[in-house]
Amino acid sequence: MASKGNTATIVFALVVTTLSAALLAAAATLLKPAQDENILKEKQQNILSLVGLNGPDDYKKFDALVQSIVIDQDGQIIPGAEAISLDLALEKKISTKDPKYKVRYPMYVYKDPKGRTTYLLQTAGTGLWGPIWGYLALDEDGNTLRSAIFDHKGETPGLGAEINTDAFENQFINKKVLNDQGQFVSVKVEKGKHDASMPHAVDAISGGTITSNGVSKMLEEDLASYLKYIRQQAPQTSPL
Repeated sequence: MASKGNTATIVFALVVTTLSAALLAAAATLLKPAQDENILKEKQQNILSLVGLNGPDDYKKFDALVQSIVIDQDGQIIPGAEAISLDLALEKKISTKDPKYKVRYPMYVYKDPKGRTTYLLQTAGTGLWGPIWGYLALDEDGNTLRSAIFDHKGETPGLGAEINTDAFENQFINKKVLNDQGQFVSVKVEKGKHDASMPHAVDAISGGTITSNGVSKMLEEDLASYLKYIRQQAPQTSPL
């Protein structure tokens, strides 16, 4: 009798487990379109907020407000590629496995009502515990950062997670990515006190050295590729 009871319990557990798995799979399938739409909306809002477009419905006008471009790591336009759906982190992961693979970069060109151009750039890297990423607004001079947004997947609260705060992000405003000779130097995240007289560095996060280094590395890698395209549009700057 005990054996039959145990068998019935096991069968019941298997049935419940199978049904639960099926329900979860169905729910995931049904919810995925909404999740994908929310991810797209968040990305569009982040990009537009770089130029002060923070209205709740601004993302609906995304395609009308910006020109979307995909370039390779040599700064060449890739015709027919869709920028907004491009996973830059995945692109960079592929390139680590295949050195011949050219990373594709999404970028967006915004013209304000006065006709001034701002390049809106996406970056991707790795922090202490996982992916980090950012969005940057670069002036048409190909040199001056106008704003920056950073985020992360699993950095430590109060430490590496501080990259997603105004205090950290605001440091990048008006920083320069070129030195006085027009050479690319990027913007470094370093320990110490930095101010406007130090145009190529911002303060690292206290206790978040690895995350800070990750931000520095991704900026240097990704800005170098974007500038190869941007400098073709701004020939007054010196070559890389």
